[in-house]
Amino acid sequence: MHDEGESPRAAAAPDPAPSSSGLLAEVGQLARAVKRLFGAQMQLLAAELGLARSAISWLLLAALAATVAGVALGLTLLGLIGVLLAAWFGSWIWALLALALLQVLFLLGSIALFRRCMHWMSLPATRGEWSAMMRETLQKAEAGDTAGQDNRQDSQQEERP
Repeated sequence: MHDEGESPRAAAAPDPAPSSSGLLAEVGQLARAVKRLFGAQMQLLAAELGLARSAISWLLLAALAATVAGVALGLTLLGLIGVLLAAWFGSWIWALLALALLQVLFLLGSIALFRRCMHWMSLPATRGEWSAMMRETLQKAEAGDTAGQDNRQDSQQEERP
């Protein structure tokens, strides 16, 4: 009945194993997809680094502006205090001398506070507390390491028959 030499069942039967060229095409598609994914990730990383670099520049600029504004405010307040002292004393010289005295007292108070803080840091009790805190932290870390090693050894012993 069929002159083609091939039965219809044989022509319709699927191949039991996929052809190697189809597998290679899929692997090639996978490789291209992975390449595109990592390329996109690299572009995203580059964009994020660019934004971070820009943010750091803007952050430094904002810090500079805040410093300038703080200094300007301080000078304005000192000028205002000087004017008020001049009106109270009736003399600019006495007002400026009083202002200078206030600034010297503030400076000496700041230096004394700094020295007191440095002294507190050097006291034996503070050094002892710091040393005890460091020893305790080290002991906790060592205890965590030994507990982790014990758990690993226990799990390895359970795996052995």
